[in-house]
Amino acid sequence: MPDGAVQDRAFAITESAAKRIAFLKTQEADGDALKMRVSVLGGGCSGFQYVFDFDRTVNDDDHVFERNGVEVLVDDVSLDLLSGAQLDYKDELIGAYFAVENPNATASCGCGTSFAIG
Repeated sequence: MPDGAVQDRAFAITESAAKRIAFLKTQEADGDALKMRVSVLGGGCSGFQYVFDFDRTVNDDDHVFERNGVEVLVDDVSLDLLSGAQLDYKDELIGAYFAVENPNATASCGCGTSFAIG
């Protein structure tokens, strides 16, 4: 954890998300080295958007969250907007996708990857 970071910030990973991440890692040649990265960028329909990607590098400002051996990285700035949130994987009739259930978001749009903070 970076120096001066708040200790009580949390980010949860559901069982469903952990299983899907583990599966996706098996599809990559160097899957054991990969970690899921969840970040927040400016933009999207509502002001901020979630970005999901794989990364091999843990940066100095990253927080590492783990479930069932699967590691998820969230950088310090993104964690300010994601504290208390949960990463889930949904497999529904309309499609399968990663979703963030974020208690800090005051609004979101229909695409599910964009949100606003009020």
